Parts: sequence; C-alpha cells; structure tokens
Amino acid sequence: MQPKYALQASAHRRTEAAILEGTKELIARSGIAGLSMIEIADHSEVSRATLYNHFRDKDAVLLALVTSEIQRLVTAAASAGTPADALEFLSREISSDPALQAMREHDAQLLVTILTRSENPLYLVLARCIYEHVKTEAGTGLAMRWLLGQVAQPISAQQSREQAELLVERTLF
Repeated sequence: MQPKYALQASAHRRTEAAILEGTKELIARSGIAGLSMIEIADHSEVSRATLYNHFRDKDAVLLALVTSEIQRLVTAAASAGTPADALEFLSREISSDPALQAMREHDAQLLVTILTRSENPLYLVLARCIYEHVKTEAGTGLAMRWLLGQVAQPISAQQSREQAELLVERTLF
C-alpha cells in the first residue's frame, strides 16, 4: 500500500503534465502571444483554481514547459548511440516541433529574444548534454549555434543526419 502523500505526488505530476501538454498544443495552434491562463485551463481540462495551484501565471507555465522539453531532449540524447546520433536526434526534434513552428509564425520577436539569452540555466543544461557527446568546447559551441539556427530555420531529417555527421567529423578529428 502506498503512503497517502505518494498518491498525492503522483496526481500532482499527472495534473502538471496535462497542463504542460495542453499548453504545448495551444502554442502549436496559434503561438504564445494571445495565450491566456483561461485557455490553458480549459484546454488542459483542469479548473482555473487547479491551474493557479500549480502555476502563478502564464510565464511560470511557459518556463515549466521549456524546462520539461529541454529535460526530455537531454534524456533522449543521452541514450543515443554515437555523437552524430545524439546531434541528429536533437536536430530532428527541434526542426519538426509544432510549437516552435507556430512560434516562428506568430511570435518571431519573442523567439529571437529567447534564443539570445545564453545565460539561461536551460541553455547550459543543453550545452552540457552536447559536450558529453562531442567532448570539446569548440564542438559544443558550434553544435549549439547549429541547433539554435534550426529553431529559426528548420532543416529536413536527411539534412539533420548529414550535418550531424559532418559536425562530429570536423570537431572530433
């Protein structure tokens, strides 16, 4: 039998996951600019009180969503076979993300602002992940700029593979 608080923590995580998933779906439809806490609550199928129990405002929801997405990418990249596999995975995920696509269309200036904030701790989390694969600072910097470029200008799956292999070949040897 699980303790009472373990069940509450599990329910809390499920509710938070539903809110973040609903938020990402809304962003993929029409970007961030017009997004409201009411829409997030309605789309996530939680009450407004529940939403505010988890997040104080829209910025807190967005920060949690970005944190969750970065953690997902880092975890998946960590299990990739080769450095090129890890970079290809990150490239494909970034280039095909529907929420980023909507932000390119509806929130371009906000996206530029986000991309220029390299002091953000999440930027460093992703950079450390890449460093674990390429093992050089120069390779890490180059890979980060390559991936950030794809947020603004996505590439195809084939280009992801070719460029990842080239990047690893040129930075590791």
